[in-house]
Amino acid sequence: MRFPHRQLLAGLLLAPLLSGCFASDGGTSSQGASSDGARLRAVLAFPPRQNYSPYGEDAFSLSRLGVAEGLTRLDANGTAVPALAEAWSAERDGRSWLFTLRQARFQDGTDVTPAAVAAALTHATQADPAPAALSGVKLTAQPVGDRQVRVTTAEPDPVLPLRLSNPSLAVFAPKAYGKPATVDPVGTGTGPFVLSKIAGMSSATLERFDDYWGGRAHASGIDASFVADGTARANALRTGAADLAEAIPVAQIASLDEGALRRTATARLTSLQLNTKAGPFADPAVRAAARAAIDPSVLAKDVFEGYADPAQGLFGPALNWAAGKRVQPSGRAKAAAVSGTAITVATYNNRPELPETAQVLQQQLEKAGFKVKLEVREVSRLEGDALEGKFDAFVGARNMMLNTGDPVSVLANDYTCDGGYNLALLCDKKVDQAVAAAQAASDPATRQNAVMAAEAAILSTDAVVPLVHQQAVVGAGTSVRGVQLDPYERLLVGAGTRR
Repeated sequence: MRFPHRQLLAGLLLAPLLSGCFASDGGTSSQGASSDGARLRAVLAFPPRQNYSPYGEDAFSLSRLGVAEGLTRLDANGTAVPALAEAWSAERDGRSWLFTLRQARFQDGTDVTPAAVAAALTHATQADPAPAALSGVKLTAQPVGDRQVRVTTAEPDPVLPLRLSNPSLAVFAPKAYGKPATVDPVGTGTGPFVLSKIAGMSSATLERFDDYWGGRAHASGIDASFVADGTARANALRTGAADLAEAIPVAQIASLDEGALRRTATARLTSLQLNTKAGPFADPAVRAAARAAIDPSVLAKDVFEGYADPAQGLFGPALNWAAGKRVQPSGRAKAAAVSGTAITVATYNNRPELPETAQVLQQQLEKAGFKVKLEVREVSRLEGDALEGKFDAFVGARNMMLNTGDPVSVLANDYTCDGGYNLALLCDKKVDQAVAAAQAASDPATRQNAVMAAEAAILSTDAVVPLVHQQAVVGAGTSVRGVQLDPYERLLVGAGTRR
């Protein structure tokens, strides 16, 4: 299936998002909101794994719940637009950008000042490991006068406004920051909702922030729960126990009222990552055999029931420029005979389609001669082992625009020798060179071409087998309005969300 939403990211690398000045209210205003709006009950798929630290995946929960913001955000077209910064411009040295802050307050009542913003960005650079959005980037920030912040990178960074939109670079009040990598987001963000109470990994309570710069939110607060089981999330919506439920499993869609479903194309790729460092897949010929055994069209049709497209590469139809610039991989190894080769394939159950995907892959790989063992766990109990190379293969879903809204950063983080989320443990000189060339390109068309050349270099190693490009399906009660459908999966609830 193809939907108009898949044109949303067409302007991702257009020049206007890279330089010049911008000014708007960011599309978040809720002027005239009732002071007694009903609370929202939201069920999210991924429990917090790092005590709500903004320097990891928990940053996206803080963003989706309207707690935290950065200097910029991404609009539906993938363009950097104002958030805490109301305007910005590139300076002549090519390494510095000057951001003008809007009048805003932190949720503890203190003002958002240049000094506070500069300190927040500096703290992020000191985190270990560094946020993925800063992978390969050395950044400094300094206050300038009463309203501006100068952000400088060691090398020219043509996509800095995009980079600063990443939720991991959100700005919190000075009291939130302790030692490096320690941030307390409770009552210290800038968004329309205040994180006021945390109940471990199971739930959180949020209240409306009446002094939000974009206007007071319609809803008086949010009661959020984290439920890894997709069927349970759908049941919560079906029974009226929840107003919002993210990541509705494909298998549950038919059982819900069509009016309760909101869907949008995403840049999310489901793929099979092969351990290139140890085990059978350290041999390129064995990886080639796995790739040859897999038929993604079966997954798109049978597992995702048409809510996904068979993958042609790492970047799918949501980026409509990618197909016309795709480069065919070259120099792939010849597939080896693999009769009886034993492998362990791991995946997580937070996204219900993934275990079923793994089962179909097991059948396809066994037909080719592999002997396959599956291991399925909750993602927080699996991901660390995967990054340490304890499995031969890993089935996962990844938003390929995740880190900056610029595809290069995901390639650098996932497939280079120094990448922080390199599940394939790939370290290939040609890949590193191709990704570096893409990082250095500033002209939009040149950057797009370099991205696709880097994609080809990665695929030529057979370290990853792209499977399908997914759509996101959010469940919302029929009375709910203002749900934020985001191809980048950074937003869900905003000031205008209400019931």
